[in-house]
Amino acid sequence: MTGLGASGLYTAASSQARVFGTRILPRNQIRVAARLTKPRTRSRQVMKPQCTAAVENPVATDSHTNGTGDYYQRVYGNMKTGDTLDKDYANDTAATAKNRRAGVILHPTSLPGPYGIGEIGKEAFKFIDWVASSGMQMWQVLPLVPPETQYWSPYAGVDALCGSTLMIGLDELKEEGLLAKSDLPKKIAIGTVDYPQVEAARAPLLRKAADKLLKESKFSSLRREMDAFRAENPWVEDSALFFCLIEYQEDTKDQGWWFWPEPIRKRDPAAVAEATKRHEENINRFIAQQFLFDRQWKAVKAYANSKKVKIVGDMPIYVGGQSADVWAHQELFELTPSGAPANVSGVPPDAFSETGQLWGSPLYDWQAHEKEGYRWWAQRLGRSFQLYDETRIDHFRGFAGYWSVDAKADTAMGGVWKKGPGLGLFKSLNDQLGYVAIIAEDLGVITTDVNELRKAIGAPGMVVLQFAWGSGATNTHIPHNHYENSVCYPGNSLTLAGRLTTYVLSNPFQVWQEFCPPPREGLLILPTHL
Repeated sequence: MTGLGASGLYTAASSQARVFGTRILPRNQIRVAARLTKPRTRSRQVMKPQCTAAVENPVATDSHTNGTGDYYQRVYGNMKTGDTLDKDYANDTAATAKNRRAGVILHPTSLPGPYGIGEIGKEAFKFIDWVASSGMQMWQVLPLVPPETQYWSPYAGVDALCGSTLMIGLDELKEEGLLAKSDLPKKIAIGTVDYPQVEAARAPLLRKAADKLLKESKFSSLRREMDAFRAENPWVEDSALFFCLIEYQEDTKDQGWWFWPEPIRKRDPAAVAEATKRHEENINRFIAQQFLFDRQWKAVKAYANSKKVKIVGDMPIYVGGQSADVWAHQELFELTPSGAPANVSGVPPDAFSETGQLWGSPLYDWQAHEKEGYRWWAQRLGRSFQLYDETRIDHFRGFAGYWSVDAKADTAMGGVWKKGPGLGLFKSLNDQLGYVAIIAEDLGVITTDVNELRKAIGAPGMVVLQFAWGSGATNTHIPHNHYENSVCYPGNSLTLAGRLTTYVLSNPFQVWQEFCPPPREGLLILPTHL
């Protein structure tokens, strides 16, 4: 898993190279990237569960390859020598103009915000205006989920389906009458986000807005919208109850759910019903806040789409063990009888870590997922396509083969490779959702089965300019080796000594200086205009 990333830019020589920027940027450090694709001829509507975004399959509709390389046989295989060719035959050339797309990566929290953090309010709309006016068509964000509260990383969120209410626009709540002007906190100079301070200031305001939405008669129309959101997204009930249990209930808060009393830990129906009734008021508040996040973000997405800008999401392949996702679906994970992780995620030793990377997320019980028809994954991707037009999946290689480590281990060195669900998962997702528009993060130890799976589903992979220096002529990341249907990022975050370190790379020369120690003779040097 790549962790938090840097910024990006690209020029491509391949006939279908897709280009984009990379991940997290601090304020005032935005990198641009170009993304190239062939023209598209068809789009498919994502229908269920609760999916509203139209997505496209750029590979399956490619006029020359159809994702399989059998163009000649399909078009000419049944013709005889001397048969008359189609009138447009001369226009169907390898030199057909390509649809060039440009994109930028910026998490909403890094937008300039008046109250200590970037919001999905006015500044998000201004940013979209800038993206569109710059000739770009893509905005990639980091996961929008509620972050964990130790390092506040969205890659270890506490719920894979919820949104982070820290990003709700407070001024927008005031304009709707859900907050008064006097409620708003003091403005804070733009700088590094102090997450504990931001959360302490916002939590009571969001509760107040939720209570007004739930109780005041003038918001009856908005409540009907909220009721529809709740009905269309039944997963939010488990999310709300889990939040209440870890925040408000004495015998369950501030501890892993696998330490809870057995009835609620095992989700005994009577225990769940009793807890739901006990926390009804806070459950309703939680869902009201999720609705407000959902409503604001979908307005941002709709505006982006109206400007012909697509939103690209980011999804870690694994979910955190201390989450509603695992507690509500224990049968789908490799857990001990108590519910604690039995085997956890990671990667073996590599260039970044002599002992490997131990992520600690519980592994999926893929046989159980297959048995239930991959409905959990359909729900997760379905939610993703409510919020985004396309989604990058971190550690895509885990769908082909994944590293399994005993949960008791101190490092990832003793793990073993296990076979992933492969093509069966994506066939099922296609059946349930329509075409699944993903970008496959295929960095790290990439074996033949990973490449074959990515190609089979028509997903673009990733190449990183930072990795082009100091390696041999066959290095995939060197620009002239970039393969068709790939996304190029100029930089990538590194995990060193068990600590996530984010490198924000100003330009390729900085990459060359920092990651290619002397002697540098023979190393690739890119043109300075990059």
